Amino acid sequence: MPESHQTEHRLNTRAAGVVAAAVFCSRILGLIRELVFAACFGAGRNMDAFLTAFRAPNLLRDLFAEGALSTAFVTIFSQKIATEGDNSARALAAKMATLTTVFMSVITLLGILGAGPLIGILAPGFPVEKAQLTILLCRIMFPFILLVSLAALVMGILNAKDVFGAPAMASSFFNIGSIIGGVFFGWWWDPSFGEKALIGLALGTLLGGLLQLVVQLPSLHKIGFSFPPDFHWRDAGVRAVLVLMAPAVIAGSAVQINVMVNSIFASWLGDGPISWLSYAFRLMQLPLGVFGVAVATVTLPVVSKLAASGETIRFRETLAKAMRLAVFLTIPSAAGLILLAPPIIALIYQRGKFDFSDTLHTAEALRFYALGLVGYSCIKVLSPAFYALDRKWTPMLVSFGSIGLNLLLNWLLIFHFGLGYRGLALSTALSACFNFGVLYFIMSRHVKGLETLRFTSTAGRTLIAAISMGVVCWGLLHAEGAWVYSPHLLIRAVSLLSIISIAMVCYLGICWLLGVEETRSAIAIISRKFFSKFGKRSGRFKK
Repeated sequence: MPESHQTEHRLNTRAAGVVAAAVFCSRILGLIRELVFAACFGAGRNMDAFLTAFRAPNLLRDLFAEGALSTAFVTIFSQKIATEGDNSARALAAKMATLTTVFMSVITLLGILGAGPLIGILAPGFPVEKAQLTILLCRIMFPFILLVSLAALVMGILNAKDVFGAPAMASSFFNIGSIIGGVFFGWWWDPSFGEKALIGLALGTLLGGLLQLVVQLPSLHKIGFSFPPDFHWRDAGVRAVLVLMAPAVIAGSAVQINVMVNSIFASWLGDGPISWLSYAFRLMQLPLGVFGVAVATVTLPVVSKLAASGETIRFRETLAKAMRLAVFLTIPSAAGLILLAPPIIALIYQRGKFDFSDTLHTAEALRFYALGLVGYSCIKVLSPAFYALDRKWTPMLVSFGSIGLNLLLNWLLIFHFGLGYRGLALSTALSACFNFGVLYFIMSRHVKGLETLRFTSTAGRTLIAAISMGVVCWGLLHAEGAWVYSPHLLIRAVSLLSIISIAMVCYLGICWLLGVEETRSAIAIISRKFFSKFGKRSGRFKK
């Protein structure tokens, strides 16, 4: 192959770094959003109502917008670029944008009209007044799905054209809009941030969705793409996207449906569990978004082009490398969340109406969620690869098993083992691990191996390094206990960040000694960037 073509079809670790940095910024802003809301509303009745109301449009976002639509569109769009060129891909984008606008507008209208029965399904245990409040908030926020669906379509186009920074930063603007708009509108409706302020919070969510779309449009214009209305939907490309979306909706819904099922069970457990689980899941999504989603975002266009070109060997190598990278990054993250859950949650959330009791409950949920972090991240990488190979039904069938297992575990862990909301978090984690294990086995057989020996070697060595890191964390946490739980916010933050920094250095050092390939690559990239910048500054100084 020509060198330029090889470069185009190579897993771009630098792009993964750009996406990871952008997603990290977004997740930090997401945490700020959560801590602001937690301080204003706590973790009781009002926040339960808001989170449940947002569950429906947010679930549709994960399934259609940033899930099935994004995966299916990027797959077909990338193949169009590889086989037919930019003009054909541009025409497909216009058709899909028009179809998405019409379809999601209808879904929005149906969601507003059917909010009552929908909340009855999502929260059957809510009292009447709490349910009515939830229905009102749901109706206000339902147009969110239209805005983020178009944003996801733009994101897919930019990613397929190797533009990763702007779309990855788009969700940061969602969080900015939600924070500023939510606090301002909430204060406008009710300065004491009582029940009426939740209406302002819902309006802020819509503002955030609008910003997520708008901030990507300049990058779209820069690469020469626009969305003129095109109603010619009887097209092979559109049909291919829709056919791919059907199983992708179900396959990508496993985690979200499990979370929704957990919410239904939690609605019977009184005020608080829905909020505790939501705050914990948000924290777990920080490393998942920074590492798992970043690796998956960069991997999908590459494996789609390799599959379209029939390069099975390079497809296998690229996918295996991406999964090893995801494991290397998420195993220490899971260990850190399990060991440091209480001080992390106390630092981020414990203020205002969010008290120490809420911290302890949220920490317990986070620890159980973290057990599935590696499984979550590998699913993000592995599942879309099946669509690139036109094995679209496989992830869907596996997800059925995952959902069924989650229901069974919920019933067992709550009613037979008495774990309450902790059992809900644990069942979600175990279901994700099951989902990944089955997908890995099937993909490995289909492509005749996924370098399993290297994968298990990397996982084993990183696990050893993570356990060693955990011992260091445990020792530091007990040695600095008075500082970590100090009443002064600055002392707590500095102490916790110090523990995390030392733990990271310990993890990387042990991985280096154990010869983990991903460590050497990461350190080489960091060193090259550092010395490159240092050299440039030295050159300017000499001049």
